Amino acid sequence: MQYPESEKNYLVEDIHGYEVEDSYRWLEDFTSDKSIDWVKRQNKFTNKFIENTAYKDSISSYLSDIWDTDSRSIPFNVSDKTFYYFNDGSWQQSKLMMRKCPDCEFEVLLDPNTFSKDGTFSLAGISISNDAKYMAYSISDGGSDWRTWKLLDLETKEQLEDEILWSKFSTPAWENDSSGFYYQKYEEPEDEILKDLNSSPKLMFHKIGTNQNEDVVAYENKDKPRWSWGIRVVKDSDVRFLSISEGTDERNRLYFKTANDKTFKPIIDELRAAYSLIGYKDGLFWFYTTENAKNGKVVSLEIDGNDFIWKEVVAEKQNNISSISLINNNFVINYMVDTFSEIYFYSLSGDLINKLEGFEESTISGFGGNIDDQKTYFSINNFIKPKEIYEIDLTTLQTGLFWKEDLKNYDPNEFVSDFTFFESKDGTKIPIHISYKKSLKLSKDTPVMLYGYGGFNIPMRPRFSKSHAAWKKHNGVYAVVNLRGGSEYGDSWHEQGMLLNKQNVFDDFAYAAKFLHTSEIGSPETTAIIGGSNGGLLVAATMLQEPDLFEVAIPQVGVLDMLRFHKFTIGWAWESDYGSPDNKVEFENLLAYSPYHNIEAGKCYPKTLVTTASRDDRVVPSHSFKFAARLQELQSCDNPVLIRVEDRAGHGAGTPKSKIIDQISEIYGYALQEVRS
Repeated sequence: MQYPESEKNYLVEDIHGYEVEDSYRWLEDFTSDKSIDWVKRQNKFTNKFIENTAYKDSISSYLSDIWDTDSRSIPFNVSDKTFYYFNDGSWQQSKLMMRKCPDCEFEVLLDPNTFSKDGTFSLAGISISNDAKYMAYSISDGGSDWRTWKLLDLETKEQLEDEILWSKFSTPAWENDSSGFYYQKYEEPEDEILKDLNSSPKLMFHKIGTNQNEDVVAYENKDKPRWSWGIRVVKDSDVRFLSISEGTDERNRLYFKTANDKTFKPIIDELRAAYSLIGYKDGLFWFYTTENAKNGKVVSLEIDGNDFIWKEVVAEKQNNISSISLINNNFVINYMVDTFSEIYFYSLSGDLINKLEGFEESTISGFGGNIDDQKTYFSINNFIKPKEIYEIDLTTLQTGLFWKEDLKNYDPNEFVSDFTFFESKDGTKIPIHISYKKSLKLSKDTPVMLYGYGGFNIPMRPRFSKSHAAWKKHNGVYAVVNLRGGSEYGDSWHEQGMLLNKQNVFDDFAYAAKFLHTSEIGSPETTAIIGGSNGGLLVAATMLQEPDLFEVAIPQVGVLDMLRFHKFTIGWAWESDYGSPDNKVEFENLLAYSPYHNIEAGKCYPKTLVTTASRDDRVVPSHSFKFAARLQELQSCDNPVLIRVEDRAGHGAGTPKSKIIDQISEIYGYALQEVRS
């Protein structure tokens, strides 16, 4: 392979007594002219392999068909208004719809397709005041995590002059009187907005009708640059709860203040468990917590002066709590049972009332609303069934179909999804979902796409994916493995795949492939592996450790330099899951699997297609740049090492429809061609 030249500036550092080479560090300056030229040459080289595969046009055509249908989000109510997102299949971005009253017609409230001609400016989030008088909405430029917040008057649809800049990882929390809202603000980057470290945020309060420079600091701690804030203004109460987090750790501190307090006072002033407010009524605050309950439970809090009285309401169960709503004066608890949803209804005193029946082997989402609401919405879907949205009367549990995703050129009855377990390296039983055409005869020659994530307490729930459907439509198997590191079985499952236990995740993934192959579902010659972000780390680490298990590896927007991830944007926040390179023991663990540092000369690695985006300021693209450059240098066989860099896109959210279809058709088309060659 004659790869585009990647300049190598020899650099070796002594870190904790280890000599560590980083000769492609110049690619960390990923917006420089030199790096941009490297990207152009790499994309041109990659295009020779992925632009005109035998399957690209077929996949693109199928995706265009399947995308050319209506899609809707779960409706939600605020005061007397109802909202949902809608796309007729032809728009780059979904429009936000609003119904002003229960008997009114839905109308377009906000059309993100007007933000830009190419659809790369997206509607990134909304927050509606309790009385549904105002809506704050945010815009992302080219997929960046930075948000610009603007305001709409929901009665007149007029845009206010208010504008909020330099906000990240924050949704406005409105005061009960709709006079303004709280938000988290970072300092404007001094050098490069897509690369500079983000720390020391301030909790700000913005008053409607004023300039941002008049906003006041509601809370900050200059001595704790890694603390971040989440605030809840309790409806029908003068209490505000402040949640203080460190990185991606689910555990949080809990502070509060009333209207008469000048400062927030601590209730829980240490990281010992997760605490999340569910709701409030008659002097009681209800929280979800993992305190002495790795699968989660519900507790109540009564504040009596300086006394905090906690009581258990719904005890921990065998299965992990996925979500909780407080509606119709009941707790609606969504339990995860072997990755599927089961919905139970409990009284405010913790008594079991009922269970939702008729929606087995699905992922269920929704049940939003206020404590007194008697009707709400929820959705169901799984790996072969597209989304269905139902309206439910919570007084009778009677449901009615609100909307069903009816996709062109897709019949769910043509497909099957098998759920089973296999044993990982240490004997732990790991769940896996295997989906394919009913008519497909499985064999060692069957193309397999294996997907995983395995981190940050994030579960891989059964969900319908249009891109997965394209792979299955082309006679391939799509397998999703529920690796340790997620929350499928509570905090203990997460803990088994984090920090010094991270190797378990890579072992789980490799043993998933071995299980499929011994079951004569594909073979090393017909298997492609894919994953994004932390899943990109998963794919890269596993392909280096087990290069003979896979034909194609596709690490997407991956965390690939485990010794410097903490030096860019919000990367330091991941130390709670990965460990800190500044700690010698954790550094040694990171060095043992860091993809960039574990490429060996003389080894033949799978055909590799690295993907990233030029405006990804979550996992900066230099991770992928450096990994691709080094793998191209050391690859010892003719298996191609390619990198595809998307322009005007970020970590994934907000990517316009046209770019998504183009990405999938090129990536899947290449993978399908190689596993069938």
